[in-house]
Amino acid sequence: MKGQNTVFVCQSCGAQSRKWLGRCSECDEWNSLVEERSSSAHGRSDARSALTGEGARLYADIESSDAERISSGVSELDRVLGGGMVPGSLVLLGGEPGIGKSTLLLQAAARVAETGRSVLYCSGEESPHQVRARGERLGVTDAPLYLLAETCVERLLEEVTRLSPGLVIVDSIQTMFSSKLESAPGTIGQVREAATQLLFAAKGRNVTVLIVGHVTKDGNLAGPKVLEHVVDTVLSFEGDRHHAHRVVRAVKNRFGAVSELGVFRMTATGLETVPNPSQLFLSERKSDAPGSVVLCSIEGSRPILVEVQALVGTGAYGNAQRVTSGVDRQRLSLLLTVLEKRVGLHPTGEDVFVNVPGGVLVNEPAADLAVVAAVASSMRNQPVLPRVAVFGEVGLAGEIRGVTQAGLRVREAAQMGFTRCLLPLTNRGPDIAEPGCELIGVGTVAEALEGLFA
Repeated sequence: MKGQNTVFVCQSCGAQSRKWLGRCSECDEWNSLVEERSSSAHGRSDARSALTGEGARLYADIESSDAERISSGVSELDRVLGGGMVPGSLVLLGGEPGIGKSTLLLQAAARVAETGRSVLYCSGEESPHQVRARGERLGVTDAPLYLLAETCVERLLEEVTRLSPGLVIVDSIQTMFSSKLESAPGTIGQVREAATQLLFAAKGRNVTVLIVGHVTKDGNLAGPKVLEHVVDTVLSFEGDRHHAHRVVRAVKNRFGAVSELGVFRMTATGLETVPNPSQLFLSERKSDAPGSVVLCSIEGSRPILVEVQALVGTGAYGNAQRVTSGVDRQRLSLLLTVLEKRVGLHPTGEDVFVNVPGGVLVNEPAADLAVVAAVASSMRNQPVLPRVAVFGEVGLAGEIRGVTQAGLRVREAAQMGFTRCLLPLTNRGPDIAEPGCELIGVGTVAEALEGLFA
C-alpha cells in the first residue's frame, strides 16, 4: 500500500534492515529481527507543531522562567527528582519486576491528588479493580485520582485531553501500542512511537508524565536506547527482594543533579521513606569483627555511611577467587596488587570476598581506602580501631588521593557518633573540622594501615 514501509527491526539494539536476517549485523544477536509496518509520516508533523506552537525565536528574546515544581508527597522521590516534578517533563522509572515501582507511583499519585490536582493513572497490566485493591492496602483516600485500564496510546491521549490532569502515570510503556503501527506492543517501534507521543503531549500540554519501564536480565532498560534519550529524567529503582529497603537513583536528570539517592523501606502498608540511611545500613554492624570498615560515601549530594566487609581465606587448588557484591570486581584486583607491591601483604593466592551489606552499590573512587583496610584487617585477623570511618582514593603508587565533598563526609561521620576519621592528607584542613571527631590525614596506604591498627 502507498505510504506503507516494511522493515525488519532488531529487538535488542533497534537496527533496521530491508530484509530478514538470522543475525543482526549491528549487535550480533540471533533471531532478533521482527517485521514492522508503519506509515511514512507517522502523523508526527502535527505533534511537532503542537510541541512549540511557534516558529524560531532569538535566544535573547526568550524570557527565562523557573517553573514551580510539583511535590510528589514522597520526600525521597522529590529529592531524587531535584526538588519535585517539573511541569511538562517526561520521567522514566525502571526496575526489576516486583521491586515496587507500581506501589511507589500509586502512593505518589494519591498524595498529589490529595492536594487537589487531578491525576490520571493508566495501567496496561492491571484492571482498575486490582489497582483499587492495592490502593486500599496503601491507605489511599478518596481524591481526584482517575484509573484507566488502556494500552492504546491514542485513547490514553484522548482521556488526557478530556480530563486535563496535572499528572499522568503510565504503567508500563512496554504494554502501550499505537494504532499507527501494526507491530505488537513491546517491540522497538511501538515503544519508540508511544514514548514520542507521550513526549509531545507532556511538552504541548505542560503536564508531567511518569512512565514505568521494564528492565532486561542484565539490568538495563528494555526497549530502544532512544527511549532514554527522549525522556527528561531516568530513575533506576534498585533493591534486593531479600532486604526490606529499596533505593531510587537518578541516572539522568535535565532538571537536577544525577546520582541522587532516595532510600525507602518496604512494609505491609507500602514504601516508607528512610530519613537517615546511615543508621539503617549500620544498624546490624559488628564493630569488633575483623574485615569490617565503615566508609563515608557520597550519593549525589547526600552523605551515607555504609559498611564494607572483606573475608580472605586460603585458595583451593591454586585458583584464587575474587567475589564482590556492591563494589567493582576489576577495581578490587587493582587494589589487591597495590597491597602486595606497596605494603608487603600477599593476597595473590588467597580467596578474597568483598561485600557491602544491604545491597548498596558503591562506585565512587573514595571507597578504595575502605576496601584496602577491610582486606588488610581480614588478612591480619585484627579488627580496626572502634568508631573510625574512612574514605580516600588509592593510586597505583600506593598514595592516598583527595576526594570531593570531604566536609559532608566528616560531618555525617561526626553526627553518627564516630570519633575518628581517616582521610586523604590533601583533604584535611580546618574548614572541615568537626567537634568530637579527630581527623587523621594519611598520604600512603602504609600510613593508613598504621593509623587503623595502632
